[in-house]
Amino acid sequence: MTSATAAVPRPVLVLVPAMGLTLTTRQRVFAFATMCVGMFIALLDIQIVSASLADIGGGLSAGADETAWVQTSYLIAEIIVIPLSGWLSRVMSTRWLFSASAVGFTIASLLCGLAWDINSMIAFRALQGFLGGSMIPMVFTSAFFYFQGNQRVLAAATVGALASLAPTLGPTIGGWITSNYSWHWLFFINLVPGIFVAVVVPMMVKIDKPDLSLLRGADYPGMALLAVALGCLEYTLEEGPRYGWMGDDLIRTTAWVAAIAGIAFVWRSLTYAHPVVDLRALKQRNFALGCFFSFVTGIGLFATIYLTPVFLARVRGFSALDIGLAIFSTGLFQILAIPFYTMVARRVDLRWLMMFGLACFTLSMWDFTPITHDWGWRELLLPQALRGFSQQFAVAPVVTLTLGSLAPERLKLASGLFNLMRNLGGAIGIAVCGTILNDRTNLHFLRLAEHLNAGNEAMADMLRGGAHNLLAAGVEAGANEAGALRNLARLAMREAQTQACADAFFVIMLCLLVATLMVPLMSKVEPPKAPPPDAH
Repeated sequence: MTSATAAVPRPVLVLVPAMGLTLTTRQRVFAFATMCVGMFIALLDIQIVSASLADIGGGLSAGADETAWVQTSYLIAEIIVIPLSGWLSRVMSTRWLFSASAVGFTIASLLCGLAWDINSMIAFRALQGFLGGSMIPMVFTSAFFYFQGNQRVLAAATVGALASLAPTLGPTIGGWITSNYSWHWLFFINLVPGIFVAVVVPMMVKIDKPDLSLLRGADYPGMALLAVALGCLEYTLEEGPRYGWMGDDLIRTTAWVAAIAGIAFVWRSLTYAHPVVDLRALKQRNFALGCFFSFVTGIGLFATIYLTPVFLARVRGFSALDIGLAIFSTGLFQILAIPFYTMVARRVDLRWLMMFGLACFTLSMWDFTPITHDWGWRELLLPQALRGFSQQFAVAPVVTLTLGSLAPERLKLASGLFNLMRNLGGAIGIAVCGTILNDRTNLHFLRLAEHLNAGNEAMADMLRGGAHNLLAAGVEAGANEAGALRNLARLAMREAQTQACADAFFVIMLCLLVATLMVPLMSKVEPPKAPPPDAH
């Protein structure tokens, strides 16, 4: 094994001489926008199925536990490939890796729409996530190669907006498509933009050259350890709440494997000369803090996208379309915030914009905590509008502050780690919220049940009235009383689920509050000088 201290030169980025900057502004914007389309559809597909899982399960004759893997398989595959994308783009070049990813993602989307049973759907979704995941971090790095100065701030704002907007709009778009067409079109809509990206990127994106020599001496053991660690961790986080965490043998096994493989990967990355992920970039304070903020905003983004549809489906009984329409305001207000953010980002320190965004994000979670069983789109409008507006200010500055000061030769490997932290935060946030919903629902139900006893006259009156109504509706004597008790139990469960949702929003609020207070630790970004045109 090669020691990190050995006199081995660090690999540098192989740049096409001034290619990114010799293009006209219009050409650079068009090339970058095309890559953003690829990133958007890859991120959109994380959550596009979330409001339509029941329809997919019904169409494929699958139970709820099996159908959950339609989303889980995509997340596991994507979270594995994202940190590997930096090394892959240096081997294949940004142009050809992005194009290959777009082609593979498009083919996998077609296969998902044609899936004949739940097993084929899960396999194709995993393939879709693995092939499309590389597009996400490459857009982040390309923003810093194509643009300078104020244009870079605008490009980073665009990337940050898309990174949070795509998963937010996923349930809305997915619910509308499923209600008006069928769940198959959740995947077929990727075909046209996927083909467009696959055709345009090879013609327009020429940032760097392939370097196949990196295949020799690559850190293949590190890649294997990373894949095992992230795959087992994601499985543990997704399935843990459902099976009682360490009480299940398989969950316990995957958790231990993830921990051991993760520790081995960190050791390997810090002792190998050319690691697949640049963990040494964490020595830079801004990058380390930026990864932390990416992790926390991932919790805020994905956990709230998970919680709101769960509440609307379980408590309110909303359809996929109704859920999509109820949470549409988040995406709308984030879009409205983009021009305002780009205007003030040129004049105000990005650290204070991020602090403002995180503070508003925290406040929006506080606005969710008084949630009751009768909340619909009207009651959700204010907290969701505040969340959508704040997401733009919380996410976009992190991109510039974290990646903007890194040297170009470190940008690709570090970008994969930065994007991984956001998805990992989302996975952990969803898992924790799932556990909170399970455990706190049981706790609140038991507390409510303690007060529903023979000495509670209001309950007795309610049961008598319910039994009388059922008897009047034709239910036999005796059965009407049992029916009234079942209705009371359902009401208690509904209230317990609502209170558990409020608890989960409160925990997310605490995470965002901690992040808000840590923003002053960030340093103001001073972008490094661009490498000379003949850098090799």
